Amino acid sequence: MASRANHFVLLGCGLLCAAALLCPQMIGSCAAQGGASQPPASVAAVPGPAAVSNFPIASDARLAGDARQTRFILDLDKPVQFRAFALADPYRVVVDFPQISFNLPAGIGAGGRGLVKAFRYGLVMPGGSRIVFDLTGPAKIAKSYILEAANGQPPRLVLEFEQLDRTAFVQSLPPESRPELRPAIAEANAAQPDSSIAQPPQAPDKRPVIVIDPGHGGVDNGTQAGGGDIMEKNLVLTFGLALRDRIEKSGKYRVVMTRTDDTFIPLGDRVKVARNEAAALFVSIHADALPRGEGDAHGATIYTLSDKATDSEAERLADIENRSDAIGGVSLVDEPTEVADILIDLVQRETKTFSNRFARILMSEMKNTVRMHKHPLKSAGFRVLKAPDVPSVLVELGYVSNKGDLELLVSENWRNKTVGAMAQAIDAFLAKRLATAGPAK
Repeated sequence: MASRANHFVLLGCGLLCAAALLCPQMIGSCAAQGGASQPPASVAAVPGPAAVSNFPIASDARLAGDARQTRFILDLDKPVQFRAFALADPYRVVVDFPQISFNLPAGIGAGGRGLVKAFRYGLVMPGGSRIVFDLTGPAKIAKSYILEAANGQPPRLVLEFEQLDRTAFVQSLPPESRPELRPAIAEANAAQPDSSIAQPPQAPDKRPVIVIDPGHGGVDNGTQAGGGDIMEKNLVLTFGLALRDRIEKSGKYRVVMTRTDDTFIPLGDRVKVARNEAAALFVSIHADALPRGEGDAHGATIYTLSDKATDSEAERLADIENRSDAIGGVSLVDEPTEVADILIDLVQRETKTFSNRFARILMSEMKNTVRMHKHPLKSAGFRVLKAPDVPSVLVELGYVSNKGDLELLVSENWRNKTVGAMAQAIDAFLAKRLATAGPAK
């Protein structure tokens, strides 16, 4: 069941990637205007409005504003669902819809205003339409919403763009969408036409993906020790990078980091990285601390997801970790529900079984080389463990509030031994799971 769900995720991601590559070829009423290249015949053959009268109809569009803030308004005959996101190098905003019949005035979109140089639109796949905005520079979608019909006015899609600098723009992108090019090269590429970034298709990398998630980062320091000089965010990043390097040496797995520098990543985005990559395993790295006066605990602990924490300490820790989203100004209440039917519920149960299995293997490997907590296996409601289809664990390497643990946490020798034990556990877990699952179909 988990394999089938992962196939669905991979298929969806593949369709979106294919659609993104097709963006420069999209055909709307504007495609042949202003010297734009002619579309392929297969796209030009999309049925006209009369043949798709059951689809929502877009009848007009307009831009308003200036180089700091620009608004796009699309008139519709009925409200539609949509998804808007930004892309870098070149700077673009993409809006995806269920299939729409574009009946816009001739030539619209060939010119721009404010932050938008031009826009194009059309059918990108059966049942799916898209508008792509070419931007004059880095900008974010400050607001996006649908206005219901009122006072004789039709339903309208409204997008509000706001100017950003390059650094803020890149930080606004999901981690998996951030460009890895140096800024100077990225800026040069941004000046090239859309088609310049199209690359010949490469053979897909079928190696299992392991996502390593160093906790906290940026404005969220995590726990601290040594008068505040030793921060959890730095300890776990160093450990996570070392674990990545060790795993990659085998060449059997592809490793994805949720962060590789001192950057704040909202908890929900960390989970999205694992799901978007169809990860075989998600490992979140942390280091705990007990408040002064609440005793002294030591040793590593491995957490799996539970709706109810196994003890008050686990519950306290989960509450602290889950609240860290507020540091970045992210409202968890507003996040959309990703689990919508019984199938996903079943996948969640299977995923929990795999998570527990990996936790036991990891404890078995770590206890031979690492000082473990007296109760090393626990469960709590950590938000980063809530991907419904990715086996996930959260590892507390030790307590920075304990002198002995702190000495180990800053020790390179201890880090190397612990990384080795975790890498062996990951290899043992995935080797057994892949052998059980059989070849991908």
